[in-house]
Amino acid sequence: MNPDQAPLLRVRDLVVEFSTEVGVARAIDGISFDIYPNETVGLVGESGCGKTVTGLSILGLIPSPPGKIVRGSIELMGKDLTAIPEKELRDIRGGDISMIFQEPMTALNPVFTIGNQMVDVLTQHRNLTRKQAHSVAIEMLDKVGIPAPGQRILEYPHQLSGGMRQRVMIAMALSCGPKLLVADEPTTALDVTTQAQVLEQIRLLQDEFQMAVILVTHDLGVVAETCDRGIVMYCGSIVESAGIEDLFNHPCHPYTEGLLQSIPRLREKPVDRLPIIPGRVPDLFHLPSGCRFADRCSKVTDRCRQEAPVLQQLTGSTAVSCFNPVA
Repeated sequence: MNPDQAPLLRVRDLVVEFSTEVGVARAIDGISFDIYPNETVGLVGESGCGKTVTGLSILGLIPSPPGKIVRGSIELMGKDLTAIPEKELRDIRGGDISMIFQEPMTALNPVFTIGNQMVDVLTQHRNLTRKQAHSVAIEMLDKVGIPAPGQRILEYPHQLSGGMRQRVMIAMALSCGPKLLVADEPTTALDVTTQAQVLEQIRLLQDEFQMAVILVTHDLGVVAETCDRGIVMYCGSIVESAGIEDLFNHPCHPYTEGLLQSIPRLREKPVDRLPIIPGRVPDLFHLPSGCRFADRCSKVTDRCRQEAPVLQQLTGSTAVSCFNPVA
């Protein structure tokens, strides 16, 4: 990250709510962050903390109803994506911003061939003929390491393995040369070898296309290997943001510290069981009035239960939302 550069993406005070029969659930509660050109930022946290909803909000893919962006702005290169017509947003989505979805088997249409789906994207955003788009699609499949791309492009999603389908999703997402890629759990359900290959492929293509990447994941090992910065989310809020070395070597929020301690690792002294974060994530319909992590935190005070902390800059690269940060 170059502090002299203008951010590629600026998210400010973003609030996303979902209306249900039970009530209104605030899935994202006033988050703000910047993404700079060519950097990789990991968006991490437990399931249900708001990572995927954040990614979908950036692309304008929140299902409405029941979802709705209630407040805030999402600016890409100075243009607020929440304030433009849907037609203009469709041109940006898939062009300047692309997304690798979490489950490629459901993201890819099972009744169309790989080629048909890739060609449709290319003709929509790059004004190519279908013949030209077909050639570009084969080239992209080759770039992501799919063998015999001329044959694979004629096949249907069910004919490919999970790793192959994920590579197809990467090829489709990058085929229009986006400036920002949102990768939502791109290695879920893949074996370790395939996972490493997919992540390496994303890194190589990032260098080639000079794009920024938001990596949505719960896997801290993946974040440590691939990201420049980490943003830790809990219950719809950002609790810590830091450079990757600071995040792993000097975590400041008790939640971040708990996540890192719960990673299986070789230890000098054997332990009977892995450390855990006690308790559970609060119900979005019954959120506590103070810090949302208070009931699970070993450093909780009366102030934590009464007053909600805000994200504040602690050091040069670290911002934390906590009254009692880890020393």
